[in-house]
Amino acid sequence: MDEAKLLSVANELGREIRVFTNTATSQSSDEISAPPNDEPDDFYDFTPEDYYHIIADKLGAQSQILKTRKMREAEAAARKARVTKAVIRFRFPDNYILEAKFQPSEKIQKLVDLLMKVLARPDLPFYLYTTPPKEQIKDFSKDFYSAGFAPGAIVYFSYDLPKDSELSEVASAGPYLREDVLSLNGLDFAREAKNPIHSDREIPTVEASRDVSEPAQSAKKKQTKPKWLKL
Repeated sequence: MDEAKLLSVANELGREIRVFTNTATSQSSDEISAPPNDEPDDFYDFTPEDYYHIIADKLGAQSQILKTRKMREAEAAARKARVTKAVIRFRFPDNYILEAKFQPSEKIQKLVDLLMKVLARPDLPFYLYTTPPKEQIKDFSKDFYSAGFAPGAIVYFSYDLPKDSELSEVASAGPYLREDVLSLNGLDFAREAKNPIHSDREIPTVEASRDVSEPAQSAKKKQTKPKWLKL
């Protein structure tokens, strides 16, 4: 039944999605107000290990400068080829998170296209941003890889309405997602487990037969007297 609900929404949207709530808890007020622990005096001493780290960083920077343009482009292409998906998590003010997978070559405009299908109020203006620092996403012509959204990123949602307006208060009260999308909360697609080559019954049988036969053979060898032995 749960799988059918997921498949129904996936067929409508053209991609699989997951919905869940953010269970991460913030630090308690005691932890936040607690003063930082004082470090010992020798913590700030410049050690030989620190020196080697600085030299290694400088040598690494120099090697990047000495590389030819073709070498840098080849390395960049190799890194890009290893990234096969972009997992984007939309975080909403009501603590719900929607996760969707995209191809790294797809345009960021696909984020807006997906949201227009799942929002409870797609008629209201909204904007997306990343943090920290808070930076609004404005260029939707970039692909996910070029924008730094691959292999994954967290995108925040907010309505673009005057804060003191009545419509803003109603919209901010939620829900932000459609009811049928919210009903997918906590559900996930079942993944097929790899079937072992041998069943659980076959393996003990083989081991048992081997364990029994080996002692029998060894006992037989012990009972056989060598031809040269004369009593």
